[in-house]
Amino acid sequence: MSRLTISVIMLAAVVLAGCATTPEVTDDGLVKADGHRFADVYVRPGADPAHYQHLQVADCEVAFRKNWLRDQNRDSRSVTTRLRQEDADRIRSDMAAACDEQFRAALLKPPAYSLVDAPQEGEDTLILQPAIVNLDINAPDVQSSARVRSYTTSAGEMTLVLELVDGLTGEVQARVVDRRRGIDQGMLQWTSSVTNRAEFNRILKRWADLLRDSFDRVRAGPDAA
Repeated sequence: MSRLTISVIMLAAVVLAGCATTPEVTDDGLVKADGHRFADVYVRPGADPAHYQHLQVADCEVAFRKNWLRDQNRDSRSVTTRLRQEDADRIRSDMAAACDEQFRAALLKPPAYSLVDAPQEGEDTLILQPAIVNLDINAPDVQSSARVRSYTTSAGEMTLVLELVDGLTGEVQARVVDRRRGIDQGMLQWTSSVTNRAEFNRILKRWADLLRDSFDRVRAGPDAA
């Protein structure tokens, strides 16, 4: 992924590894903050998201877990059920579009935030740069005529890396890293593109709602209930 910095990738790797502790200060000077419902939140000292009048939602980047495509095809018994690169590209594109849709919908709920397509003049635009990393879909549908059903206990998992960037300086004001798994049904269930999409949309909506709630709390001030 071209946009993600090395520090972001390293920080996400720490969370994905399931380490007991995460860094208190990142390589780019962000400090770990408590009291958030995301797994890990890092904030630049002195940053004040409340003063930004506009928000820009950048295109979401999506990356699969390492060797995901290879592992999906390793036990495939038929050429017709093997995943192709174009299948992976289609899934990435669909996930990116769903991410954009959920974040915009959450921020446009009344009272709506001002969403812009590019930073406005002055220092009042905050750019939201979301990325879905370590995307792991347990049983993706293959577009073929073969009648094949897949059964899993969970749709899979993915991790959100969200940066809040000053539109004028390009300096990262805050970073969120949050890993979510699909609901474990405790028993094998038929998995399809429909069930996968529903489960991952649920996770995306949860992230978007948490972000909206965080912005609302910041705007309301420290004395808000």
